[in-house]
Amino acid sequence: MDELFSTQEQLLEHVSSKQRYLLTTIDWSDRLIAIKGARGSGKTTLLIQHIKFNLTKEAVPLYVSLDNLYFIDHTLIELAKEFVLQGGTHLFLDEVHKYPQWSRELKLVYDQFPKLKTVFTSSSMLEIYKGESDLSRRVVNYHLKELSFREFILFTKGYHLPKVSLQELLEEHHNIAKKVKEDLQHPLKDFKAYLDYGCYPYFLEGTNNYLQKLLQTINLILEIDFNAIENIPYSDSRRIKKLLVAIAQSAPFSPNVSKLSERLGMSRDFLLNSIKLLERADLVIELFKPTKGIGAFTKPEKIYLNNTNLISALSRHIQEIGTIRETFFANQFKNLNDREIHLAEKGDFLIDRKYIFEIGGKGKSTNQIKGLKNAYVVRDDIEIGNLNSIPLYLFGLLY
Repeated sequence: MDELFSTQEQLLEHVSSKQRYLLTTIDWSDRLIAIKGARGSGKTTLLIQHIKFNLTKEAVPLYVSLDNLYFIDHTLIELAKEFVLQGGTHLFLDEVHKYPQWSRELKLVYDQFPKLKTVFTSSSMLEIYKGESDLSRRVVNYHLKELSFREFILFTKGYHLPKVSLQELLEEHHNIAKKVKEDLQHPLKDFKAYLDYGCYPYFLEGTNNYLQKLLQTINLILEIDFNAIENIPYSDSRRIKKLLVAIAQSAPFSPNVSKLSERLGMSRDFLLNSIKLLERADLVIELFKPTKGIGAFTKPEKIYLNNTNLISALSRHIQEIGTIRETFFANQFKNLNDREIHLAEKGDFLIDRKYIFEIGGKGKSTNQIKGLKNAYVVRDDIEIGNLNSIPLYLFGLLY
């Protein structure tokens, strides 16, 4: 266990001071907390920052990754028992999906050590409530999204732009945009940079090789995480990669299941299940109309890549500005405080089954939403809007 503490000290010494939104959102007093998120979104850094910046001096924490060689000869429950005997109070477990019996042993840790607080991270793919043991009444679940535009500005310029609710944005967007323009001077230039390379924190390591690193991350998800979590063999992950590339080349993608199955050599069920897996991995967004029932093998009406950086990486030479705008907007509402996003019958998107949004450039007309209640035009390439016309970049302040 001494080596585990030594590793923790090294991480604490070098951890970034740039903090994600979830650090102050989580109720850290809960006994069992799950933090899911895509590879590269900053889950490990979040744990280390909480240890360094939030815990009191009386706390005795331990961070450990579940792929550590320690677990060749030890179990998680053995670690927890020894840690508690040594006075440990807070256990932080990274990458639990890499530990075969994670749900059963987490349940044992929770039940046997009532004074121990445990936080664990996992791939966004992991279905925590469907593990071997029932954690539904024990665990509090959080999802770490990619960097927002607000966080990108904080990380690159040090400006603390305000986080706003959807209601505040709809009612006060003119004043909010004026304040943002005062702080940034050229918000559209910064927004363009964010759309190109600002979704994952490792852009801070350098932007020249950022897209190559993102492609490597995608490969790790498809070849490592898919196998660890869903036991998908390498041969199938290669087929799923072909599907992802096909989506990237046509997004927003309205799948013709029969033709696509034939083209990629997949059965209908394998194809639809693969799309579900890609969404759980935070690689794509499935969208449906609100009137459509959603089942395990329901064909989505449209599929987008999960964020605009994925467009840059996977379809570098086929980038439609309309697709980039819609992808950004859809991404802002995925996994965000139980917000619902659907395709609208009129307009582009329907949020919470109430608000209609039409997405476009600075010259976008209001004809498609004319006469509709709670309807807005979201325009790119404008810094400040008026009435029901809202700048697109402002939706990057929602978290």
